[in-house]
Amino acid sequence: MHTVAVLAIDHVVPFDLSTPLEVFSRARLPDGREAYRVRVCAPRSEVYSESFTIRAEWGMDALAEADTIIVPGCAEKAGPPGEDILQALRFAAERGTRIASICGGAFVLAAAGLLDGLRATTHWLATDLLARLHPAIDVRPNVLYVDNGQILTSAGAAAGIDLCLYMVRRDHGSAVAAHAARLSVMPLEREGGQAQFIVHELPPVPRGSVLEPVLAWIQDNLGRELALQTMAARCGMSERTFSRRFREQTGTTPLQWLLRARVHRAQYLLENTDHGIDRIAQQAGFGSPTAFRERFKRVTGITPQSYRASYRESNRTT
Repeated sequence: MHTVAVLAIDHVVPFDLSTPLEVFSRARLPDGREAYRVRVCAPRSEVYSESFTIRAEWGMDALAEADTIIVPGCAEKAGPPGEDILQALRFAAERGTRIASICGGAFVLAAAGLLDGLRATTHWLATDLLARLHPAIDVRPNVLYVDNGQILTSAGAAAGIDLCLYMVRRDHGSAVAAHAARLSVMPLEREGGQAQFIVHELPPVPRGSVLEPVLAWIQDNLGRELALQTMAARCGMSERTFSRRFREQTGTTPLQWLLRARVHRAQYLLENTDHGIDRIAQQAGFGSPTAFRERFKRVTGITPQSYRASYRESNRTT
């Protein structure tokens, strides 16, 4: 039987720890037999989370017997993982063990050097930090999970369920995975990546900046056609000077800022109104519903209709 070892480290995130326990424990083969043997392994017999203490039945030596190792995320106060943990993961990788991380667990794999030269992801709030601390990793901020074959990583929280179901499907086929998904009340595959959950905030502008008034004006007039010439004239600048000042103070171009502001407005309207797609396209300032759909999907990874449905479904379950 395929053995899954879930590594519990001090300050482990309970949700990340429970995800593989639930998904793999629920998986059943067509004849009704359990598909996996699941073990919680830890450096010590007791591991502390933020809310409770976990008594682990298995020690680090059990990782050597595992076919798959799952590394959950830990709270920020956990600090760097111990060398014994990193070495155990390196040895497992050398043996060919499949190793996967959930959310912040990617930082543990990165510290062990297992992600160097590979694609990887983590929670979208931490992707920039992962890329900065480990420049040898090709960090993908918009996806739910990444499969490099032996090494896999997932984005935050519920994306760990997506990854575990994907591994079940890879191991035993779609029928077994679909049954596990139904028991978890999850779709076997979710549309789009974690880009749909990213809050696309606008770049901050220094207080007192000459751009502050014009940016507020743009926000109030997103439904209008706003040409570069019009925006520059509001500041009493030439288009060239306006573009240069804009990039200096926001780090982006006027057009990119405007498009991001329009997507941000569209997200708000999709979440908080029942307005139709055509009306939202007009209110957010897109030239046509088609242009709106294309830009929205390019930024979030899903269509406006799917975004609204996903947002309302998440609100029903929270």
